[in-house]
Amino acid sequence: MVDAELLAQCATWMGQHALALFFTMLALTLAATCAGWWLVRRYNGPAFRISQVPARFCSLRVAVGSAVMVIAIAVFAALASALGAGDALGRADQTLTDALRSSVPTAVVQVFAALTHLGDTATLTGLCIGIATVLVAAAQRWLAVGWVVAVAGNGVLNHTLKQIFDRIRPLGLDGQATAEGYSFPSGHSSGSVVAFGMLAYLALRLLPLRWHLPALILAVTLAFSVGNSRLFLRVHFASDVIAGFATGTAWLALCVTMIELVRCYQRRDRKRRPLTSGPGAQHQHRVGSTESERV
Repeated sequence: MVDAELLAQCATWMGQHALALFFTMLALTLAATCAGWWLVRRYNGPAFRISQVPARFCSLRVAVGSAVMVIAIAVFAALASALGAGDALGRADQTLTDALRSSVPTAVVQVFAALTHLGDTATLTGLCIGIATVLVAAAQRWLAVGWVVAVAGNGVLNHTLKQIFDRIRPLGLDGQATAEGYSFPSGHSSGSVVAFGMLAYLALRLLPLRWHLPALILAVTLAFSVGNSRLFLRVHFASDVIAGFATGTAWLALCVTMIELVRCYQRRDRKRRPLTSGPGAQHQHRVGSTESERV
């Protein structure tokens, strides 16, 4: 077991160096994103597009998605277990929150107070409706369904988990932000991971190749920053934010994996359909090819 006093001392140090740690962790996360993208491009060739991955790689997609889900769920389970095992994590969370109060300038808090609205329920609801409308208008019906299920489903999941753990929020807010309901896990953290992660996935599927890496970098930056804004505003504990990142990542991985599986099976089914000869067969082949690219 981790010593409670040592954990509290680490929390104090982290609170005193919160801004430096935030930018360091963001830089490392972006570096990992770029490195992963570079490896994928190097392995698959410079013209690699996710929409062109052959259906025979379905097993690999499921394996990768499952691995991400398992890791994210394990992180969440570890945090949930620590909360129930004693007050060590709770004390460290409160110590970090108290340290943030005295170490972070008011101007920085105000920036995070504006940034956090990107993860508000109203913002994500409007984004969900708007993107779904655009996808339906572009005849991307399966992607529209996957997008709505991902964003709306995460909201239901987060609400359910909050009711299960019924953890109170940090005390002593100073008016920069207000929040209602339970604290664990953070809905802004999970919601931003799912919404911006799905937008990045849609960009990989639909936009020209030159926009892929910028879309990934923007999505990671926004999700990481919105989630951490809840910590700097002291409306969530650090463990709430990490748990939100974990549940959001697990749900995002599940939704993307399911969308890719649907795409794989639909393409495989079309290839197995017998074609009759003549103009009708050519028309059927053209329609099938077009729909295959849209899935």
